[in-house]
Amino acid sequence: MVLGAAALLGEYGVGATSIDRVLARSGAPRGSVYHHFPGGRAQLIDEAVALAGDYVAGLIEAATRADDVTEAIDAFFAVWRDRLVESDFRAGCPIVAVAVETNDEAPQLARSAAEVFARWREALAGLFLRNGVAEGRSRRLAAFVIAAVEGAVIMCRAERSTAPLDDAAAEIHDLLVHALRDRPGPDSEPDPDPVPGHGTRS
Repeated sequence: MVLGAAALLGEYGVGATSIDRVLARSGAPRGSVYHHFPGGRAQLIDEAVALAGDYVAGLIEAATRADDVTEAIDAFFAVWRDRLVESDFRAGCPIVAVAVETNDEAPQLARSAAEVFARWREALAGLFLRNGVAEGRSRRLAAFVIAAVEGAVIMCRAERSTAPLDDAAAEIHDLLVHALRDRPGPDSEPDPDPVPGHGTRS
């Protein structure tokens, strides 16, 4: 049921991910819903967000074991490309689906989505940091990669084309090549962080 709910979130969003749809997708009996999810639909969706977050985190963690960081990020984009093509552009990101909808009755869903994004960001930042990119820039690159992937997936679904994702992947690739080429030496000054809450340095 959790896997089915995660898939439905990506395709239809939170509002349209009903218990009936989850049961139809998973084939589970209705009585099992409140047995396994006493918190009802909100708990089911929350666990679906956690499952989707774990899945993508696993992809990122696998990438951290790659020898070439640019190839690892290229592969990360390729996974999303394959998901879009294989689903006929129906599969979106369940985390985005939760993040963009107002859930006054279940505010914990937005918090869960934020926690997932933070986990992905930290994992990617760690990958860049281990490959010699300065700490501050590693965090910014990580946020940029996630934003680029998520935004491109949304555009691909709207346009029914992989072009936005392919373009984003190519630009991120070039950006990483330059970032790795410009890695600071052992005697370089630490990379300054932006002012908290701002996207640029003061």
